Amino acid sequence: MTAPAITPSSIIRLVDTFYGRVREDAVLGPVFEAKLAGRWQEHMPRMYGFWTKVLLGTGEFEGNVFGKHMALSGIEGEHFIRWLMLFKLTTVEVFGAEEAKEAILVAERIASSLQLGFFGEIRV
Repeated sequence: MTAPAITPSSIIRLVDTFYGRVREDAVLGPVFEAKLAGRWQEHMPRMYGFWTKVLLGTGEFEGNVFGKHMALSGIEGEHFIRWLMLFKLTTVEVFGAEEAKEAILVAERIASSLQLGFFGEIRV
């Protein structure tokens, strides 16, 4: 059986599914909702653009991802554990295990970079 290809439409499915889970998650939901309440519809196209740029090298996403996240307060190591767990689960479901590997590596690098910024070390 062939793994599903990573395409712009599968990236949208990934992002929608992932953020749906984030919003329902007891650990992550309150953090995201505090920042994005009433603004989810404007945030989602940015996430589609970000992941399309990262995974396919296409699109016109521009932004300071690190700086935006460093401005958040109340971030703990547990948030990264949950974020990565949900992302990995969703990515494998949407892309298949083999195709998900690159996206998971990117997510782990992002989480590591943000953890260094928040805590001065990588905690997960």
